[in-house]
Amino acid sequence: MGNFILPFLLIALFVYAAIKKIRIYDGFIEGIKDALKLVYSIFPYLAAIFIMVGLFRLSGLSAFLTKILEKPLALFGIPSELTELILLRPFSGNGSILLLEDIYAKYAADSYIARAASVVVGSSDTAFYIAAVYFAESKIIKLRYAVPAALAANFIGCVSACLLCRVL
Repeated sequence: MGNFILPFLLIALFVYAAIKKIRIYDGFIEGIKDALKLVYSIFPYLAAIFIMVGLFRLSGLSAFLTKILEKPLALFGIPSELTELILLRPFSGNGSILLLEDIYAKYAADSYIARAASVVVGSSDTAFYIAAVYFAESKIIKLRYAVPAALAANFIGCVSACLLCRVL
């Protein structure tokens, strides 16, 4: 049944457009034009985020901060194996997925560490990436409390994830 939902929706869209005499191709082209304007406006911000994430990991700052923060995060019930993941998650979704794959390979997918890492990735978001995209598009210069609030929510999500995985 699930294999037929998307084709059915597409056919329904084409039939509806034909009945209403809507030019689908022209609308599609207009949508692409708007999307390209958006990409052009946010590309510098995205490039900066990707470069900073690469430098963060390659410079050794990520490993250094991981060593420093292992013990304080352990007070909140976060295993030391997840420290680098928690540090990288607000910056890069793809980088955190790679760390998640490493955790799966090292600890097995059904271990407490892997389950907690999975929930951490699922319960937190790339705060700096989202801030760069949304605030670049809305032309807001002063982020004020948005990023600290997002980071606090990410941290609470990480602590909650580790607690729930330990209990369940």
